Amino acid sequence: MESTEIPETSHTPDPPRPSYRSLFRTREFTPFFLASSLQVAASTVGGLALGTLVYEATNSPLLSALSMFGPSLAQVLGATTLLSAADRVRPRATLTATALAFAAVMAVTALPALPTWAVLPLILALGLVSSVTGGVRWGLLAEILPEGAYLVGRSTLNIVSGLMQITGYAAGGVLVALVSPRTTLLVSAALYAVAALTTRLGLSARPPRSSGRASVGETWRTNARLLSYAPRRLTYLGLWVPNGLVVGCESLFVPYAPTHAGLLFAAAALGMLAGDLSAGRSVPARLRGALVTPLLLLLAGPYLLFALRPPALVAAGCAALASIGFGASLLQQQRLLALTPSHLTGHALGLHSAGMLTLQGLSAALAGGLADLTSAPTAITVMAGASATVTLTLWTAGRRHRRRAATATGTAAGTGTRTSTGPATGTGAGTGTGAGTGTEPGTGTGPAAGTGTGTGTEPGTGTGPAAGTGTGTGTEPGTGTGPTAGTDDAVRQRGVG
Repeated sequence: MESTEIPETSHTPDPPRPSYRSLFRTREFTPFFLASSLQVAASTVGGLALGTLVYEATNSPLLSALSMFGPSLAQVLGATTLLSAADRVRPRATLTATALAFAAVMAVTALPALPTWAVLPLILALGLVSSVTGGVRWGLLAEILPEGAYLVGRSTLNIVSGLMQITGYAAGGVLVALVSPRTTLLVSAALYAVAALTTRLGLSARPPRSSGRASVGETWRTNARLLSYAPRRLTYLGLWVPNGLVVGCESLFVPYAPTHAGLLFAAAALGMLAGDLSAGRSVPARLRGALVTPLLLLLAGPYLLFALRPPALVAAGCAALASIGFGASLLQQQRLLALTPSHLTGHALGLHSAGMLTLQGLSAALAGGLADLTSAPTAITVMAGASATVTLTLWTAGRRHRRRAATATGTAAGTGTRTSTGPATGTGAGTGTGAGTGTEPGTGTGPAAGTGTGTGTEPGTGTGPAAGTGTGTGTEPGTGTGPTAGTDDAVRQRGVG
C-alpha cells in the first residue's frame, strides 16, 4: 500500500543561510572537515594506484574499473543488513575504527607478494564497512552543525572533496609514474591513519542517536518505511541512478586514456567542485527543485561526445562540464532531509550513500563489461545515454505524482453543499454515532446525536450537531431528510488515502 506519511518534523521556510566561514566557528566542524578531507585524498590516491596496478597486471578494463569502484558493490549488502547500526553506534569510535581499517587494507594491498586476485576481496570488505560509515558520518554532521546549516556544510565538504580529488589524482598520477603503484598505496594508508587520529582527537564522544539493537530486521523495516513514501522514493532514485551511471563513464578513464587518466579525473573533480559551489550558495530555495533535472541532464550530455573519440584535452573538458551536474545531488539531499523524520536522519543518509555507491559499483562493472565487448568510448556513450533516459523518466514520474497530489489537495480543500431538513451534517464520518468509510478516521467539531452516514475516500468533518437522520455521499452533494425542517450548507473534504 502506498504510504502517505507526513514527516514527523516540520520544516519552516529557510532561515538566512550561514556563510562558509561561519561553519568553522562551530568547534567540531574543523576536525570533521580535516578528517573528511584526508580520507578523500587517501581514497583518490589509493583508487588511482589500485586501478593502475590491476590494469597493468590484467590489461582488463573490467577488472580495473572494479578495483577502483568495486567496494561500492558491497554497499548493497551493507544497506540491507547493517544500515540500522548507523544511528545505533557511537560516531567517533566508529569513524576512527573504519579509517584505521582502510589504512590497514591499503598497506596490505601494497605488499608485492599479494596476488592481484586477492585485492578484490579486500576492497569489497571495505565497501561493506563503508555502507554503515556513510550514515554515521553524515548523521554526525547534522548533529554538529546548527539547524539550517547542513546544506552549506555539505556543500563545503563537497567542494573540498573536489579539491582533494584534483590534488589526489594529480599527486597520485605523479607518484604512480615516478615511483610505483604499490608505493602510492602506502601513501594512501598513511593518509587514512592521520584521518583516524584527527577524528579521535578532534571530535567529542557522543551516544548513539537511537536506542535498541541494530539488526537485519530493523534495517529492512526502516528501509521499507523510507522507500514507501513516493516523494522520498523518487528523491532516492534521482540521487542513485543518473549519477551512478555517469560514474560508470568515469570508471573507464584509465582504459580510455591510460597515460592521461589523472587529467580526466582531475577535470571531472574540478567540474564537480564548481557545481557544488554554485548549488551550495548561489541557488535560491525557490529554484532548487526546478534545477535538479537540467543539472542531471548536463551530467550525462557531454559524455555523449565520447562517441567521436575526442583527444585527451577535449575529453577532459567534457568531463569537467558534465561534472557540474553533480550539483543536483546537493539539492536533492536537502529535499531528502526535509522529507525524513529527525530520528532517522543517519539511516536515511546512510541509505542514500549506500544506494549511490552501490549503483556506482554496478555501473562501473557494467561499463567495464561493455568496454570489454566493444570499446571504452562506446561504453561511455551508452552509459551517458542511459543516464539521460533515466533522468527524463524520473522527471515524468515526478510530474505525474505532483499532478495527482495537487488534484487530491484541491478536492480535499473544495466545498460542497448538502441540504437537509435539519441542521447540517458533515460528509463522511462524524463524531458520536455517525459512521463512514475511508482510510483515516474523520473528526467532528460538535456533538452528534443522530445516525448520519457517509461514504468517501477519506471521512470528512462534521461542523455542527445533528438532530435527525440523514444520508449523503462523500463524493457528490447529497440530500437527506429528517424530522425537522431547515436548510444549511456543510463543508466537506475528500482526501487521498
